Amino acid sequence: MHYPDAAHRLALDPAAEADRIVAFLRGWVQRQWRRRGVVVGVSGGVDSATVLLLCVRAFGAARVTALILPDRDSSPDSERLAREVAATAGVTPIREDLTPALTALGCYARRDAAVRRLYPAYDPAVHRMKIVLPSGPAQASLLNLFRLVVVAPDGSERRWRMPADVYLEVVAASNMKQRTRMLMLYHHAERRNYAVVGTANKNEHEQGFFVKHGDGAADLQPLAHLYKSQVYRLAAYLGVPEAIRQRPPTSDTYSAECTQEEFFFRLPFPLLDAIWSARALGVPAAAIAAELGLSAGEVERVDADLAQKRRTTEYLRTPALSLAPPPAEPPAAGHDTL
Repeated sequence: MHYPDAAHRLALDPAAEADRIVAFLRGWVQRQWRRRGVVVGVSGGVDSATVLLLCVRAFGAARVTALILPDRDSSPDSERLAREVAATAGVTPIREDLTPALTALGCYARRDAAVRRLYPAYDPAVHRMKIVLPSGPAQASLLNLFRLVVVAPDGSERRWRMPADVYLEVVAASNMKQRTRMLMLYHHAERRNYAVVGTANKNEHEQGFFVKHGDGAADLQPLAHLYKSQVYRLAAYLGVPEAIRQRPPTSDTYSAECTQEEFFFRLPFPLLDAIWSARALGVPAAAIAAELGLSAGEVERVDADLAQKRRTTEYLRTPALSLAPPPAEPPAAGHDTL
């Protein structure tokens, strides 16, 4: 039996897709909700850059507010690239430093106290930290045992397997960042009668790589149906600056540089998406392995990891439950103006 290869499975007409997303945004923001415009958090990554340019297409630059939301752990590259795409979009961004708020909430103190349970000498003034998973197809089906990485001033690294209580405390404290970012996005949206547009792609949404009531709390998620590989194609079509498209995806959460691959996804996105899209169509592991130069066992391990992540993160995708009827269908596409 012949199966489509990755190029066909992940094919995307970027012009048609951009038009479809613009119609989706206009339908909800203008006709259904009667909001005057939108707010987007711009991080210097490809997803938020793509969303910003789509929103400008939908509503015009005057109706789009872009926020840059750094804290003391943020990479300077994130703000530099966020400003670059804002200039491309014709939008003047607003910068809100979240460090004071996160300090008052105890984000850093709680996280650092948990880190010191593994490394008592940890000093955030001189050390940097992140948490990672083992990466690669051979590792994919192993238990998701996170490791703490502490980077010394000379660049050397020390690693510890994280007990569940330490991991949960570090994550719970770190998630204050995403929730505080969303708080600020809604502040700027509500004072303008705008909606908040999120930036999660299919990989993040379906595998649970987001914070509930944080980056998952937006009013619309226009990229949640697209694999990361497809987002890159759409970004190139829209004119997202090459420096952003070439930057390794990062959540910009920890003080040490940490890519999304090493923190959560374990594989480069082109390989991950090729396997995932094939399994979604029922392509046998052996056929996928032959296409991608892997063993069938490696493909099966990746598939098992994907299934496990979808299963264990279902809670994150579940909205607040009630006995009320389901939400209405989105309005039909049209050309209403603000």
